[in-house]
Amino acid sequence: MIGHLWLIGIGTGSLAHLTFEGRDALRKAAVILLPQKGPGKDDLAGIRTRLIRDSGSTARLVRFDYPERDPALPYQIRVSAWHDEIARRWQAALAERPPEGPVALLVWGDPSLYDSTMRIAARLDPAPVLRVVPGITAIQALTAAHAIPLNTVNGPVEITTGRRLRDHGWPAGAETLVVMLDGEAGFQHLDQDGFDIWWGAFLGMPEQITEHGRLRDVSTRIVERRAAARAEHGWIMDTYLLRRLPDGVPAV
Repeated sequence: MIGHLWLIGIGTGSLAHLTFEGRDALRKAAVILLPQKGPGKDDLAGIRTRLIRDSGSTARLVRFDYPERDPALPYQIRVSAWHDEIARRWQAALAERPPEGPVALLVWGDPSLYDSTMRIAARLDPAPVLRVVPGITAIQALTAAHAIPLNTVNGPVEITTGRRLRDHGWPAGAETLVVMLDGEAGFQHLDQDGFDIWWGAFLGMPEQITEHGRLRDVSTRIVERRAAARAEHGWIMDTYLLRRLPDGVPAV
């Protein structure tokens, strides 16, 4: 049984992204659950363990194997079954030696933005007392890397996924679009002359790479750099911002 569960946002890879509140939570946690995501993803585990070490935490570390999603299932059913299995693995990992204080999980980015850790926590029975410690988001890291504001003056911003961009195209009325969780470079399906793009991967890490320009000029280069980086590291986390160009107005 998990009495208190703390979800700590750790940013997008920079050890400096951990907030003072997050550092304090790591020091006060009794147990920290650490996912093992398989070969080729040692960087992710390494960042988590360095954050824990540098925070001065003395928490007991409990590792669990992260499950794979079943590609044969329809998308919504696949994700739901995956979340169920993750919750079971949390509880199984703690069953042999129940925690004697708060259990913490380090969440990449921020627990509230396109992350399902809170949804997984809701599957626990009995339900724990949940604490969420906010973190630097991929969107903040992206705009900082490019030194740009997220929005235009008085302009709206929409946040979506690569899946929705591919399936539904550019949202009606959108001016600025941030795309997350895009494993297939959905921007390739847009009008290549009509948009500017700001793209980044491994944001905040020493491996950080970025591209910016008119979509027609950088689309192919982004796809190529993305594939090469994924082959080199065994994984990639990237996001991008798209801005529609008004008719007759050049990119800024």
